[in-house]
Amino acid sequence: MKKYNVAVVGANGAVGEEVLRVLEEIDFPLAKLTPLASARSAGKKVEFNGKELTILELTHEVFDENSIEIAIFSAGGSVSAEFAPAAVKAGAVVIDNTSHFRMQENVPLVVPEVNPEDIAKWRETGIIANPNCSTIQMVQTLKPLDDAYDLVRVDVATYQATSGAGKSAMEELVNQMQAFFSFTLDKAEVKAFNQQIALNVIPQIDVFMENGYTKEEMKMVNETTKIMHKEIALSATCVRVPVLRGHSESLTLTFDSEVSANEAREILSKAPNIVLVDDPSKALYPMPKDCVDQNETFVGRIREDVYANNMLHMFVVADNLRVGAATNAVRIAQKWVEMEG
Repeated sequence: MKKYNVAVVGANGAVGEEVLRVLEEIDFPLAKLTPLASARSAGKKVEFNGKELTILELTHEVFDENSIEIAIFSAGGSVSAEFAPAAVKAGAVVIDNTSHFRMQENVPLVVPEVNPEDIAKWRETGIIANPNCSTIQMVQTLKPLDDAYDLVRVDVATYQATSGAGKSAMEELVNQMQAFFSFTLDKAEVKAFNQQIALNVIPQIDVFMENGYTKEEMKMVNETTKIMHKEIALSATCVRVPVLRGHSESLTLTFDSEVSANEAREILSKAPNIVLVDDPSKALYPMPKDCVDQNETFVGRIREDVYANNMLHMFVVADNLRVGAATNAVRIAQKWVEMEG
């Protein structure tokens, strides 16, 4: 089997660290791994497969100098905008975790369990985009149910962990909770979010648009259409909650035909990378604490609507740093290797 030279851009960030761990766990066909980051982080070490690797500075030339064939970017949209074209020019396929390329018409936006065939379009730009974290776990759940019942509308409320905003946001939650226990919460720094996150929920993720929805909410709307190749009416309310890892979503799904909760459970239990956790009588349902470091999406609380026979409600949870970012990126790389190898 052919082995590949892989670069991870933003290797010491929250998502970059998870990419390294996932690559390690699945025994990816690696010839060489090159961790990359800004000049500020160059020279620092990251651990991989029991060895210490030195982070190299991200430059326009580094991809060519290291014969990179697959470049996984997780360092922010502006970094991808500047350096992804250099990686492509050097002959690498870019798998980009940021929002920068997602809605470009000729860039495939891929969740391998949903639309793996779109990977084949990578040659047009050399880039494959990784969707938003909250979109990924949702469409993994929607796809098998859409195939069975023909989905016409989705209403979703998200409960998104602080790690979705990076390491500094996680630290802010911890610092504020420490301040609470020392009776100084009113003096704790509020920087990563525009409101205190400890002991609070914030019904805003990203900036508000003219239509009253936030950018994060509109990402879910637009990305779902692109990934599923179908115009599905979708309304999202995205909420930041005081959780470190694991995004939760409450889904209300409307179909074009009558649905059964028991059938839906059966369908989802057989769906790829979905784990059914649905026994409320034993207090078994998906929760963020149970999904940390897991590569699957957990689904439960599946129930029929009280009034309409074509509606289902359910609760979906996944590790946003893994399923919502690193794991999906590595699965794209695996599929790309399958197709190109």
